[in-house]
Amino acid sequence: MAAVQRPASSDSDERKRKRMLSNRESARRSRIRKQKQLEDLVNEVSALQKDNSQLSEKINVTTQRYAEMECANNVLRAQAMELTERLRSLNSVLYIVEVSGYAVDIPEIPDPLMKPWQIPCPVQPIMALADMFEC
Repeated sequence: MAAVQRPASSDSDERKRKRMLSNRESARRSRIRKQKQLEDLVNEVSALQKDNSQLSEKINVTTQRYAEMECANNVLRAQAMELTERLRSLNSVLYIVEVSGYAVDIPEIPDPLMKPWQIPCPVQPIMALADMFEC
């Protein structure tokens, strides 16, 4: 009976050995898979950090340009108000001249601040300089 037990023991040992080899191979594949996942995630983080820095730079440039345009717009508003005041002053002079007996046509003064979407003067081409939009 001892001879019968040996083959069973030998089959059992063989199965254990095969299972151990199979488990080692499975563990090796699992480590390789995890390593690849880690490398993929590291690459993705790197790409996202690069995209993030590019977007941050674009935001900074856009914010700076917005501030510049806002400043230029404020200057143009101030100039429009000053010119409107000059026109009112000239119209009052024309009114005085008209009251004095001279026939003068006094145009209505548009208020650009009340209707900013309407152009207060006839449409005329606006000439831009080549370096106007350069920083």
